[in-house]
Amino acid sequence: MPKMKTNSAASKRVRVTGKGKLMQAGSAMRHNLEHKSARKRRALKADAVLANGQTKVMKKLLGL
Repeated sequence: MPKMKTNSAASKRVRVTGKGKLMQAGSAMRHNLEHKSARKRRALKADAVLANGQTKVMKKLLGL
């Protein structure tokens, strides 16, 4: 039986940590940055852990 292909759209949106958690980049950093404070921009720059409900679906798409 052939191997499952990973969903390439899903693989571009998340990354897997060493312990198997899924990290996502988050939103609100594409445009309209000049009215956001520097503190807000620094907070948005950091990756966030994917929610538990989404993690189950994404792991299936990634073949994990």
